[in-house]
Amino acid sequence: MAGTRRSRMPTWAPGLLVVLSMAASAAPQESLPDYWDVRTYISLNWDVLTRSLDTCKVLADPKVPERSVLYLPKDLPEPVSVQQLRQKCPQVQVRRLPSAINGPGQAEVRAIDPPGLLFLEHPYVVPGGMFNEMYGWDSYFIIRGLLRDGRRELAEGMVRNFFFELENYGGVLNANRTYYLTRSQPPFLSSMVLAVHDSLGEEEKRAWLTEALPYVVRDYEMWVRGEHLAGDTGLSRYFDFGEGPVPELDTHARYYRDVVMYFLKNPEAGKPYLRKVDPEKREAADTGPLFTVQVCEQTVGTTSCTSMESFTLTEDYYKGDRSMRESGFDVSFHNGPFNASTHHYASVDLNSLLYKTETDLERISTLLGRTAEARTWKERAARRRQLVDRYLWDAERGMYFDYDFVAGKRSTYEYATTFYPLWAGLASPEQARAVAGKLSRFEQPGGVAMSRQESHTQWDYPYGWAPIQLLTVEGLRRYGYGEDGDRLSRKFIEMVAENFRRDKTIREKYNMVTRSTQVDITGGGYKENVAGFGWTNGVFLELQHGLQPEPARRVGRKPPPPRREQRPASAP
Repeated sequence: MAGTRRSRMPTWAPGLLVVLSMAASAAPQESLPDYWDVRTYISLNWDVLTRSLDTCKVLADPKVPERSVLYLPKDLPEPVSVQQLRQKCPQVQVRRLPSAINGPGQAEVRAIDPPGLLFLEHPYVVPGGMFNEMYGWDSYFIIRGLLRDGRRELAEGMVRNFFFELENYGGVLNANRTYYLTRSQPPFLSSMVLAVHDSLGEEEKRAWLTEALPYVVRDYEMWVRGEHLAGDTGLSRYFDFGEGPVPELDTHARYYRDVVMYFLKNPEAGKPYLRKVDPEKREAADTGPLFTVQVCEQTVGTTSCTSMESFTLTEDYYKGDRSMRESGFDVSFHNGPFNASTHHYASVDLNSLLYKTETDLERISTLLGRTAEARTWKERAARRRQLVDRYLWDAERGMYFDYDFVAGKRSTYEYATTFYPLWAGLASPEQARAVAGKLSRFEQPGGVAMSRQESHTQWDYPYGWAPIQLLTVEGLRRYGYGEDGDRLSRKFIEMVAENFRRDKTIREKYNMVTRSTQVDITGGGYKENVAGFGWTNGVFLELQHGLQPEPARRVGRKPPPPRREQRPASAP
């Protein structure tokens, strides 16, 4: 990046998002063929989003801002970095977890009061906004961007933080806060390990894989046994080991109220999830708050409100709600209303990621000369492919769908996770051709929308998210559909750049239809569109890098309309 361009950058206050001067915007668009303004923002923003024990801001939890507690593993000697933090931040409390944690779900989260930050050894990049901790699947896309931007040391340290989590907190966590000790996030650890591996020199690669292998295996094993098994299918599901409402967001009390109101208005949808109760005779299974509503009868010209009724959300609802958050898709309707049945499904995305983990472990074992282990991983991957074909592949519709193993039937909800098997290399050439042929059902002016259903939640139509763009593009390219991948890449990065030049920041999600950052989340979940934003930054860099040159292309031009545009259905 030319030094003269850096001179256009203004100064900024520490801790604030970098805002680029737009003085150059008057220049012809052809003078910015490499998106230097967006790339400069991203390059500088890595430091803004980096957290370490060097500063007090690592402790801040915008979700519960009054708390500044750092928790250490029970038996870990206090590191020098923590001792130094005490001196810099007199208000910080340093405590120890009440017991050692050797596996997922072992910690009694409610007994850890107040909640706090879990210690990690190395600096890490946070998503941004209220997400001021290191997240499970966000970090893969952040790491890809860091490596593309030449920040290998930071990327490598983040992967080692996940090793530390496995060693001390029982698994790769949703994020490093005590209230996340009951769940993980989509398993990208093997992909992180190999991304770092591929950036290393030849002499360093073997040592890195030798260090990483046992941690990747340990993470994998959590997903293929016990509560993470999807019934007797042989496939896996998302599952949070906690009970009742999630504790991490104060706003969730309102969210659960909105869920109750939806179920009252849609009683058939609410039958499995809503229970009418007598406030004076609550059952032990009533794990969440009581919601009291006034019952009204409407007749011609009059409305009469005479009585109050009380309801609770069921234990099964809360288990699905928590498991949805492990999946990362909070909130959508693709696993039932508000994804409340997530734990009932063998999901396409999770089993594709586990297939990739198995093939990654085959590769790692081969590189380390462990031939017998490599053969075992190859056999496991082949077995999973057979099960995915059996339960998740719909040959008639030419797409992958989640399988409800409780009801014994495949879902019909078209969701963008149908592209995961292509990214993982799980699909056959014929299956990939069929899925690529369905791209028009998701493609919009800004890229890939999550679904065809407008549920007014953030992980459904018309919204799209950076990680899905990258996985879809790389999946299509893997099977020879490079033209589709290039078109989607251009749509997304041009949309991000256009909004950046207007808003002077990068966001976590976008409206793929209007090509804007405007969101209208009325169906449930948090309503913000957070700035920063870690995984969008990383995906922007990767998609731009993957584009083939196009002569005389005008940066920021309007993209062509999606093929065979169709109007989406409305969610029930």
